[in-house]
Amino acid sequence: MKPNRLHMAMLAAMIGSAALVGCKKKEEPAPMPPAAETAPAPMPAPAPMAATASVNSVDLGNAVGADMRVTAPMSTFAPKDTIYAAVSTGTSDPAASVTGKLGAKWTHVDSSQTVHEESRDLAFAGDGVTDFQISKPDGWPTGKYKVEIMLDGAVVQTREFEVR
Repeated sequence: MKPNRLHMAMLAAMIGSAALVGCKKKEEPAPMPPAAETAPAPMPAPAPMAATASVNSVDLGNAVGADMRVTAPMSTFAPKDTIYAAVSTGTSDPAASVTGKLGAKWTHVDSSQTVHEESRDLAFAGDGVTDFQISKPDGWPTGKYKVEIMLDGAVVQTREFEVR
């Protein structure tokens, strides 16, 4: 059989197609459109914090006024003095009422003896003053003393004083 023109034309077309496919430059994939910028999701609002009470200051003296504040702060007392600790407190939210336990522990430092310990359940609202006191009609022994002020069982302030 003689090759005819039709077979030759088809063979040439197939070889040409194969050559074109083999030599064709690879197409790069179409660039992706940039991702739409999205704003970061907003942080959830913090849960409201419960109001807390705190001890702001402690003053010692031998007298308090009608507002329960020490009239003249001092750190040295006479043996027959009544000794007051005026504890100033506050709340983190002045409009909130916070319940807690406020206490005072009086100690004779020289003998490590607890002289008196007292605590009170209170409803704190804004700023306030609570006073604690100790007295001994026959007189305190001379020496060094301290009072520890506790809020909910934890010591938050300490004041040292002396009886002469």
